[in-house]
Amino acid sequence: MTISPVGGSRIYIGGRLPYKSLVTLADFSSVVWTEIKGWTQSGDLGSEQETISQSLISDNVMIYAKGPISFPIMANAFVPLPEDAGQVAFKAAQRSCNPHAFKVEWSADCGDESVVTISVATPAVVAWTANGQANGTPVTFTTTGALPTGLSAGVMYFVVGTSANSFGVAATIGGAAIATTVAGSGIHTANMQEIGETDLIIGLAMFGTKTGGAANAVRFANFPMQPIASPVTV
Repeated sequence: MTISPVGGSRIYIGGRLPYKSLVTLADFSSVVWTEIKGWTQSGDLGSEQETISQSLISDNVMIYAKGPISFPIMANAFVPLPEDAGQVAFKAAQRSCNPHAFKVEWSADCGDESVVTISVATPAVVAWTANGQANGTPVTFTTTGALPTGLSAGVMYFVVGTSANSFGVAATIGGAAIATTVAGSGIHTANMQEIGETDLIIGLAMFGTKTGGAANAVRFANFPMQPIASPVTV
């Protein structure tokens, strides 16, 4: 049995997405993520299903069936950080009627991270000595300069063709490895997340209150997120 703490998790916002009641991993294939910093309280995330019931006079019993699936609002609290790019993006999304992409990396501090080199090749090869990564592992890249053409910083990719000291990346799990065409610049870092620990959501950025309290209470900003479909877990 493994205990999975909420501490160390991270939440991100992406751009606008079309309104959909059923989503797949492909809907998030080109989303660039911005972390919303200052996260202090995580709301529940997932789906619930109502029960339909009907009493039968003749049998004197109640019969049941599965009813509609709903998606409870995820009530998240943050320390107000007016200059944080993620909080600024959420506030902008609050004024939009369109859904946005959201990502939660549970236990994000348990993921691996390393400086890597990325070749210009078909497919591109990410060199990471003794990386130990399994195919299908989610990975994002950051850089001090520019990634090789074909890859974008902040976009989630998935490990393919893994070996002891290198791997390729694909836009989808088990998809075709991505090629690069022009060399990048700067120092590149690969950020890995354990399989099954990332939820991708299409949701609405809702307005929320600022908490009050007694003189010594800490003020928080509530940024509720209303999912409109079941999360995709990778």
